[in-house]
Amino acid sequence: MRRPLRPSTSVSRRLVSALVVPVVLLAACGSDTSQSGSSTAATGGSATTASGATTAESTTATEASDTATTTDGSAASTDSTDASEATESTESTETEDSGAETTASTSADKPVVEIPKALPTELVITDLIEGTGDPAEVGDTVEVNYVGVRSADGTEFDNSYDRGSTFPVVLGQNSVIQGWEQGLIGIKAGGRRQLDIPADLAYGESGSGDVIKPGDALTFVIDAVSVTPGLDVPTADPADKPAVDFESSVGAKESSFKDIVVGTGDEAVAGATVYVQLIAYRGDTKAELQSTWEGGVAISLPLDQQTLPGIVSGITGMKVGGRRELIVTPADAFGPDGSESLGLPANTDMILIVDLVLVAPTS
Repeated sequence: MRRPLRPSTSVSRRLVSALVVPVVLLAACGSDTSQSGSSTAATGGSATTASGATTAESTTATEASDTATTTDGSAASTDSTDASEATESTESTETEDSGAETTASTSADKPVVEIPKALPTELVITDLIEGTGDPAEVGDTVEVNYVGVRSADGTEFDNSYDRGSTFPVVLGQNSVIQGWEQGLIGIKAGGRRQLDIPADLAYGESGSGDVIKPGDALTFVIDAVSVTPGLDVPTADPADKPAVDFESSVGAKESSFKDIVVGTGDEAVAGATVYVQLIAYRGDTKAELQSTWEGGVAISLPLDQQTLPGIVSGITGMKVGGRRELIVTPADAFGPDGSESLGLPANTDMILIVDLVLVAPTS
Protein backbone atom coordinates (compact mmCIF):
# COMPACT_ATOMS: atom_id res chain seq x y z
CA MET A 1 0.00 0.00 0.00
CA ARG A 2 1.49 2.61 -0.38
CA ARG A 3 -0.59 10.21 1.56
CA PRO A 4 -2.37 14.42 5.24
CA LEU A 5 -3.24 17.64 6.62
CA ARG A 6 -1.70 20.14 8.96
CA PRO A 7 -4.77 20.44 11.20
CA SER A 8 -5.87 17.94 13.82
CA THR A 9 -6.79 14.30 13.31
CA SER A 10 -10.48 15.14 13.66
CA VAL A 11 -10.20 17.47 10.70
CA SER A 12 -8.40 14.78 8.72
CA ARG A 13 -11.48 12.58 8.86
CA ARG A 14 -13.19 15.08 6.61
CA LEU A 15 -10.59 14.55 3.90
CA VAL A 16 -12.81 12.17 2.00
CA SER A 17 -14.41 15.06 0.14
CA ALA A 18 -11.04 16.81 -0.11
CA LEU A 19 -9.30 13.88 -1.79
CA VAL A 20 -12.09 12.31 -3.83
CA VAL A 21 -11.71 14.92 -6.52
CA PRO A 22 -8.11 14.14 -7.48
CA VAL A 23 -8.74 10.45 -7.16
CA VAL A 24 -11.62 10.69 -9.60
CA LEU A 25 -9.94 13.17 -11.92
CA LEU A 26 -6.67 11.32 -12.34
CA ALA A 27 -6.50 9.59 -15.69
CA ALA A 28 -5.66 6.19 -14.22
CA CYS A 29 -8.87 5.90 -12.25
CA GLY A 30 -10.04 2.55 -13.54
CA SER A 31 -13.63 2.33 -14.73
CA ASP A 32 -14.16 6.09 -14.79
CA THR A 33 -11.26 6.82 -17.08
CA SER A 34 -12.45 6.02 -20.54
CA GLN A 35 -10.96 9.17 -21.98
CA SER A 36 -8.47 8.98 -24.80
CA GLY A 37 -4.98 8.00 -23.78
CA SER A 38 -5.80 6.80 -20.27
CA SER A 39 -4.40 3.50 -19.08
CA THR A 40 -5.25 2.00 -15.73
CA ALA A 41 -2.94 -0.93 -16.26
CA ALA A 42 -0.06 1.40 -16.89
CA THR A 43 -0.05 2.49 -13.28
CA GLY A 44 -0.38 -0.94 -11.80
CA GLY A 45 -3.93 -1.59 -10.72
CA SER A 46 -4.16 -1.71 -6.94
CA ALA A 47 -6.88 0.50 -5.53
CA THR A 48 -4.62 1.47 -2.67
CA THR A 49 -2.82 4.10 -4.66
CA ALA A 50 -3.96 7.59 -5.45
CA SER A 51 -5.17 6.90 -8.92
CA GLY A 52 -7.73 4.39 -7.75
CA ALA A 53 -8.12 4.94 -4.06
CA THR A 54 -11.88 5.24 -3.94
CA THR A 55 -12.93 4.09 -7.38
CA ALA A 56 -13.46 0.64 -8.82
CA GLU A 57 -10.40 -0.78 -10.55
CA SER A 58 -10.59 -2.29 -14.00
CA THR A 59 -10.14 -6.03 -14.37
CA THR A 60 -7.01 -5.49 -16.44
CA ALA A 61 -5.48 -3.32 -13.76
CA THR A 62 -6.30 -5.73 -10.99
CA GLU A 63 -4.78 -8.62 -12.90
CA ALA A 64 -1.72 -6.51 -13.62
CA SER A 65 -1.06 -6.06 -9.94
CA ASP A 66 -2.94 -7.72 -7.08
CA THR A 67 -0.65 -6.21 -4.49
CA ALA A 68 -2.69 -5.49 -1.42
CA THR A 69 -1.05 -2.18 -0.77
CA THR A 70 0.46 -0.32 -3.73
CA THR A 71 -0.37 0.03 -7.38
CA ASP A 72 3.20 0.39 -8.43
CA GLY A 73 4.07 -3.11 -7.30
CA SER A 74 6.56 -2.04 -4.66
CA ALA A 75 4.98 -4.18 -1.98
CA ALA A 76 4.86 -7.95 -2.19
CA SER A 77 1.86 -9.35 -4.05
CA THR A 78 -0.57 -11.40 -2.02
CA ASP A 79 -1.81 -13.27 -5.05
CA SER A 80 1.23 -13.94 -7.22
CA THR A 81 3.92 -16.34 -6.08
CA ASP A 82 6.21 -15.21 -8.87
CA ALA A 83 5.79 -11.56 -7.93
CA SER A 84 6.44 -12.39 -4.29
CA GLU A 85 9.57 -14.32 -5.11
CA ALA A 86 10.77 -11.54 -7.37
CA THR A 87 10.16 -8.97 -4.65
CA GLU A 88 12.00 -11.06 -2.08
CA SER A 89 14.89 -11.51 -4.48
CA THR A 90 15.06 -7.79 -5.16
CA GLU A 91 14.88 -6.93 -1.46
CA SER A 92 17.64 -9.45 -0.74
CA THR A 93 19.89 -7.95 -3.40
CA GLU A 94 19.22 -4.40 -2.21
CA THR A 95 20.00 -5.41 1.36
CA GLU A 96 23.32 -6.95 0.38
CA ASP A 97 24.33 -4.15 -1.97
CA SER A 98 23.16 -1.07 -0.09
CA GLY A 99 23.20 -2.16 3.51
CA ALA A 100 19.42 -2.31 3.75
CA GLU A 101 18.17 1.23 3.48
CA THR A 102 14.82 0.23 4.94
CA THR A 103 14.42 -0.84 8.54
CA ALA A 104 14.34 -4.59 9.04
CA SER A 105 11.72 -6.09 11.31
CA THR A 106 11.30 -9.68 12.44
CA SER A 107 7.96 -11.47 12.39
CA ALA A 108 8.15 -11.51 16.20
CA ASP A 109 7.43 -7.76 16.11
CA LYS A 110 4.30 -8.27 14.08
CA PRO A 111 1.26 -7.05 16.04
CA VAL A 112 -1.97 -8.95 16.51
CA VAL A 113 -4.86 -7.11 14.89
CA GLU A 114 -8.06 -6.84 16.91
CA ILE A 115 -10.94 -6.45 14.48
CA PRO A 116 -13.74 -3.99 15.32
CA LYS A 117 -16.95 -5.22 16.93
CA ALA A 118 -18.95 -3.58 14.15
CA LEU A 119 -17.93 -2.93 10.56
CA PRO A 120 -16.82 0.68 10.18
CA THR A 121 -19.01 3.05 8.17
CA GLU A 122 -16.49 5.86 8.56
CA LEU A 123 -12.79 5.98 9.23
CA VAL A 124 -11.95 5.10 12.85
CA ILE A 125 -8.48 6.09 14.05
CA THR A 126 -7.17 4.57 17.29
CA ASP A 127 -3.71 5.36 18.67
CA LEU A 128 -2.38 2.24 20.39
CA ILE A 129 1.03 3.83 21.06
CA GLU A 130 1.38 7.62 20.96
CA GLY A 131 4.91 7.97 19.60
CA THR A 132 7.13 11.02 19.94
CA GLY A 133 8.19 14.03 17.89
CA ASP A 134 6.28 16.12 15.40
CA PRO A 135 3.06 14.69 13.95
CA ALA A 136 3.08 13.77 10.28
CA GLU A 137 1.86 16.47 7.91
CA VAL A 138 1.22 16.94 4.22
CA GLY A 139 4.42 16.39 2.28
CA ASP A 140 6.13 14.34 4.99
CA THR A 141 7.45 10.84 4.38
CA VAL A 142 6.28 8.25 6.90
CA GLU A 143 8.22 4.99 6.96
CA VAL A 144 5.84 2.29 8.19
CA ASN A 145 5.36 -1.35 9.01
CA TYR A 146 1.81 -2.63 8.73
CA VAL A 147 -0.60 -5.55 8.93
CA GLY A 148 -3.86 -5.50 6.96
CA VAL A 149 -6.89 -7.73 7.55
CA ARG A 150 -10.54 -7.91 6.54
CA SER A 151 -12.56 -6.16 9.23
CA ALA A 152 -15.32 -8.74 8.94
CA ASP A 153 -13.35 -11.82 9.96
CA GLY A 154 -9.69 -10.86 10.52
CA THR A 155 -8.37 -12.63 7.42
CA GLU A 156 -4.93 -11.21 6.69
CA PHE A 157 -4.17 -10.09 3.14
CA ASP A 158 -0.83 -8.31 3.52
CA ASN A 159 1.88 -7.30 5.97
CA SER A 160 5.36 -5.83 5.81
CA TYR A 161 6.80 -7.55 8.89
CA ASP A 162 7.25 -10.95 7.29
CA ARG A 163 9.08 -9.31 4.39
CA GLY A 164 11.45 -7.62 6.83
CA SER A 165 11.27 -4.21 5.17
CA THR A 166 9.38 -1.01 5.89
CA PHE A 167 7.23 0.91 3.44
CA PRO A 168 7.58 4.66 2.65
CA VAL A 169 4.42 6.77 2.33
CA VAL A 170 4.74 10.32 1.01
CA LEU A 171 1.79 12.18 2.46
CA GLY A 172 -0.20 14.40 0.17
CA GLN A 173 0.59 12.62 -3.10
CA ASN A 174 -2.58 10.51 -3.25
CA SER A 175 -0.44 7.42 -3.65
CA VAL A 176 -2.41 5.24 -1.24
CA ILE A 177 -6.01 4.42 -0.40
CA GLN A 178 -7.87 7.26 1.23
CA GLY A 179 -8.13 5.41 4.53
CA TRP A 180 -4.34 5.66 4.75
CA GLU A 181 -4.25 9.20 3.41
CA GLN A 182 -6.52 10.37 6.17
CA GLY A 183 -5.51 7.90 8.83
CA LEU A 184 -1.78 8.64 8.81
CA ILE A 185 -2.28 12.33 9.43
CA GLY A 186 -0.83 13.22 12.81
CA ILE A 187 0.97 9.94 13.46
CA LYS A 188 4.32 10.30 15.26
CA ALA A 189 7.56 8.35 14.96
CA GLY A 190 7.37 5.28 17.17
CA GLY A 191 3.60 5.43 17.18
CA ARG A 192 1.29 2.52 16.52
CA ARG A 193 -2.14 3.26 15.07
CA GLN A 194 -5.12 1.12 14.15
CA LEU A 195 -7.19 2.19 11.17
CA ASP A 196 -10.66 0.72 10.67
CA ILE A 197 -11.49 1.72 7.11
CA PRO A 198 -14.87 1.53 5.36
CA ALA A 199 -14.94 0.13 1.85
CA ASP A 200 -15.39 3.51 0.16
CA LEU A 201 -12.04 4.63 1.57
CA ALA A 202 -10.36 1.34 0.64
CA TYR A 203 -10.96 -0.81 -2.46
CA GLY A 204 -14.62 0.08 -2.91
CA GLU A 205 -16.80 -2.22 -4.93
CA SER A 206 -13.90 -3.67 -6.90
CA GLY A 207 -12.09 -5.54 -4.15
CA SER A 208 -8.49 -6.59 -4.63
CA GLY A 209 -7.05 -10.04 -5.20
CA ASP A 210 -8.53 -13.20 -3.72
CA VAL A 211 -8.96 -12.01 -0.13
CA ILE A 212 -10.41 -8.50 -0.34
CA LYS A 213 -13.93 -8.80 -1.69
CA PRO A 214 -16.08 -6.03 -3.17
CA GLY A 215 -17.43 -3.83 -0.40
CA ASP A 216 -14.97 -5.08 2.22
CA ALA A 217 -14.03 -2.87 5.15
CA LEU A 218 -10.36 -3.21 6.13
CA THR A 219 -8.45 -2.94 9.39
CA PHE A 220 -4.76 -2.06 9.59
CA VAL A 221 -2.31 -1.80 12.45
CA ILE A 222 0.49 0.53 11.37
CA ASP A 223 3.80 1.26 13.09
CA ALA A 224 5.44 4.57 12.17
CA VAL A 225 9.15 3.84 12.11
CA SER A 226 10.07 7.41 11.18
CA VAL A 227 8.56 10.70 10.05
CA THR A 228 10.68 12.84 7.72
CA PRO A 229 9.56 16.44 7.12
CA GLY A 230 8.66 17.32 3.57
CA LEU A 231 6.83 20.06 1.77
CA ASP A 232 4.99 22.70 3.79
CA VAL A 233 1.67 22.64 1.96
CA PRO A 234 -0.69 25.47 2.94
CA THR A 235 -4.19 24.57 4.06
CA ALA A 236 -7.31 26.62 3.50
CA ASP A 237 -10.17 27.89 5.62
CA PRO A 238 -13.39 26.32 4.27
CA ALA A 239 -15.07 29.67 4.90
CA ASP A 240 -12.88 31.11 2.14
CA LYS A 241 -14.33 28.81 -0.51
CA PRO A 242 -14.85 31.03 -3.55
CA ALA A 243 -18.28 31.78 -4.96
CA VAL A 244 -17.49 32.29 -8.62
CA ASP A 245 -20.06 33.44 -11.17
CA PHE A 246 -19.56 31.56 -14.44
CA GLU A 247 -21.51 30.64 -17.55
CA SER A 248 -22.72 27.11 -18.20
CA SER A 249 -20.98 25.01 -20.84
CA VAL A 250 -22.76 22.56 -23.13
CA GLY A 251 -21.02 20.85 -26.04
CA ALA A 252 -17.82 22.87 -25.93
CA LYS A 253 -15.70 22.20 -29.01
CA GLU A 254 -12.44 22.25 -27.08
CA SER A 255 -11.17 22.63 -23.53
CA SER A 256 -10.26 26.14 -22.46
CA PHE A 257 -9.44 28.28 -19.46
CA LYS A 258 -9.49 31.86 -18.28
CA ASP A 259 -7.73 33.56 -15.40
CA ILE A 260 -9.92 34.91 -12.62
CA VAL A 261 -6.92 35.90 -10.51
CA VAL A 262 -3.40 36.04 -11.96
CA GLY A 263 -0.85 34.60 -9.57
CA THR A 264 2.59 36.00 -8.87
CA GLY A 265 4.41 32.96 -7.46
CA ASP A 266 6.07 29.90 -8.99
CA GLU A 267 4.76 28.79 -12.36
CA ALA A 268 3.20 25.39 -13.00
CA VAL A 269 5.10 23.74 -15.84
CA ALA A 270 4.46 20.49 -17.67
CA GLY A 271 5.68 17.51 -15.68
CA ALA A 272 5.59 19.32 -12.32
CA THR A 273 3.52 18.23 -9.33
CA VAL A 274 1.19 20.96 -8.13
CA TYR A 275 -1.02 21.40 -5.09
CA VAL A 276 -4.42 22.91 -5.75
CA GLN A 277 -7.79 23.68 -4.22
CA LEU A 278 -10.55 23.01 -6.69
CA ILE A 279 -14.29 22.82 -7.17
CA ALA A 280 -15.81 20.68 -9.93
CA TYR A 281 -19.17 21.48 -11.52
CA ARG A 282 -21.42 20.01 -14.18
CA GLY A 283 -21.10 22.18 -17.24
CA ASP A 284 -24.78 22.04 -18.17
CA THR A 285 -26.52 22.65 -14.84
CA LYS A 286 -23.60 24.27 -12.95
CA ALA A 287 -24.34 21.86 -10.09
CA GLU A 288 -21.35 21.31 -7.81
CA LEU A 289 -19.93 17.80 -8.07
CA GLN A 290 -17.09 17.83 -5.55
CA SER A 291 -14.81 20.26 -3.76
CA THR A 292 -11.55 20.17 -1.83
CA TRP A 293 -12.43 23.24 0.23
CA GLU A 294 -14.52 21.41 2.82
CA GLY A 295 -11.46 19.55 4.06
CA GLY A 296 -9.15 22.54 3.74
CA VAL A 297 -6.39 20.40 2.25
CA ALA A 298 -4.79 21.22 -1.08
CA ILE A 299 -4.48 18.07 -3.18
CA SER A 300 -1.59 17.17 -5.43
CA LEU A 301 -1.83 16.60 -9.17
CA PRO A 302 1.01 15.59 -11.50
CA LEU A 303 0.92 17.60 -14.70
CA ASP A 304 1.61 14.60 -16.89
CA GLN A 305 -0.18 11.68 -18.49
CA GLN A 306 -1.54 10.48 -15.14
CA THR A 307 -3.93 13.41 -15.01
CA LEU A 308 -6.80 14.27 -17.33
CA PRO A 309 -5.51 16.18 -20.38
CA GLY A 310 -7.98 19.03 -19.92
CA ILE A 311 -6.76 19.63 -16.38
CA VAL A 312 -3.09 19.45 -17.34
CA SER A 313 -3.50 21.99 -20.13
CA GLY A 314 -5.70 24.19 -17.95
CA ILE A 315 -3.30 24.38 -15.00
CA THR A 316 -0.03 24.55 -16.93
CA GLY A 317 1.16 28.15 -17.00
CA MET A 318 -0.65 29.17 -13.82
CA LYS A 319 1.33 30.85 -11.06
CA VAL A 320 0.94 30.27 -7.33
CA GLY A 321 -1.76 32.53 -5.95
CA GLY A 322 -3.72 32.35 -9.19
CA ARG A 323 -7.28 31.19 -9.75
CA ARG A 324 -8.56 29.80 -13.06
CA GLU A 325 -11.82 28.68 -14.53
CA LEU A 326 -11.35 25.54 -16.63
CA ILE A 327 -13.85 24.20 -19.15
CA VAL A 328 -13.03 20.55 -19.86
CA THR A 329 -14.71 18.63 -22.66
CA PRO A 330 -15.55 14.92 -22.38
CA ALA A 331 -12.80 14.18 -24.89
CA ASP A 332 -10.26 15.67 -22.47
CA ALA A 333 -11.80 14.05 -19.40
CA PHE A 334 -13.85 10.89 -18.92
CA GLY A 335 -14.89 10.33 -22.50
CA PRO A 336 -18.46 9.76 -23.69
CA ASP A 337 -19.41 7.70 -20.62
CA GLY A 338 -18.86 10.43 -18.03
CA SER A 339 -18.00 9.51 -14.45
CA GLU A 340 -20.51 7.76 -12.21
CA SER A 341 -18.41 8.22 -9.07
CA LEU A 342 -17.99 11.92 -9.73
CA GLY A 343 -21.63 12.34 -10.66
CA LEU A 344 -20.87 13.55 -14.17
CA PRO A 345 -23.34 12.28 -16.82
CA ALA A 346 -22.28 11.02 -20.22
CA ASN A 347 -21.10 13.58 -22.76
CA THR A 348 -21.18 16.42 -20.24
CA ASP A 349 -18.67 19.24 -19.99
CA MET A 350 -16.94 19.90 -16.67
CA ILE A 351 -16.19 23.30 -15.21
CA LEU A 352 -13.42 23.57 -12.60
CA ILE A 353 -12.45 26.50 -10.42
CA VAL A 354 -8.78 25.93 -9.55
CA ASP A 355 -6.60 27.78 -7.04
CA LEU A 356 -2.87 27.04 -7.38
CA VAL A 357 -1.40 26.70 -3.89
CA LEU A 358 2.08 25.27 -4.42
CA VAL A 359 4.39 23.98 -7.13
CA ALA A 360 6.52 21.17 -5.75
CA PRO A 361 10.23 21.69 -6.32
CA THR A 362 11.87 19.30 -8.75
CA SER A 363 14.54 16.98 -7.37
